Amino acid sequence: MYHQYFGLRALPFSIAPDPHYLYLSNQHREALAHLLYGVGASGGFVLLTGEVGTGKTTVCRCLLQQLPEGTEVAFIINPMQSPTDLVASICDELRLPSAEDGGSIKRQTDRLLAHLIDTHARGYRTVVLIDEAQNLPVETMEQIRLLTNLETDDTKLLQLVLIGQPELNDKLALPELRQFGQRITARYHLGPLTLRETRAYIQHRLAVAGVYDEIFPDWSLRKIHAASGGVPRLINVLCDRVLLGVYAASAKSLARRHVRSAIREVLPPRARARGFWRWLPALLRG
Repeated sequence: MYHQYFGLRALPFSIAPDPHYLYLSNQHREALAHLLYGVGASGGFVLLTGEVGTGKTTVCRCLLQQLPEGTEVAFIINPMQSPTDLVASICDELRLPSAEDGGSIKRQTDRLLAHLIDTHARGYRTVVLIDEAQNLPVETMEQIRLLTNLETDDTKLLQLVLIGQPELNDKLALPELRQFGQRITARYHLGPLTLRETRAYIQHRLAVAGVYDEIFPDWSLRKIHAASGGVPRLINVLCDRVLLGVYAASAKSLARRHVRSAIREVLPPRARARGFWRWLPALLRG
């Protein structure tokens, strides 16, 4: 592949969430600070939203790495579950013994409460992290709200972190979820990278892969930022395709035709969906 052509140790623009390539922009750091603050608060929900590809998973992984010692985590990656199934999934993530009667909602909640009381007595805290939370059914969200009622006289026993796309905010605005919305103690919306952050992001990934020389001239960084809208996942795809084009052509350096070709190959269907299409004519002319 092209990484040897450029003297890279590995492919720097894979869309896999490799922690070695972790880059936290200022807003990613702010998002992480909000989540850490919320997790440390007593009760309520912590909310992180952002468009697809803006780095929510990156922030989530950082959060898991920085949780204080003595914190147990139930990580739910499939939120499209009934209330009973979701509580059962939380219990399974916490490795609780299976319910003897097959698992009614009362039975599942009782065994969760018993576990939370025990962990609290041992000085531990429990965090439930739900990814893709915009897909939670309304009735399941109400059950989640009820779980925050699990408490001692002075302490909430369960902290919940919801991570989702902007549609999650629309769902929380529903009248039937107003009590849920009132319990959010910390929230942050993750936006796209600025041009300056895009430059730093690309340079960081190249450096981790072993190259500090300038592969992407400044004009190409501006075009990649505009074409991607500053979305890290799209930046990765575009940069990968640009480098592949240079390699396939055995070119000595990156040229405008490589960027134009990458934009044509990568963006049209996604651009229509995300509003980037209006930028393409000018980009392809440049």
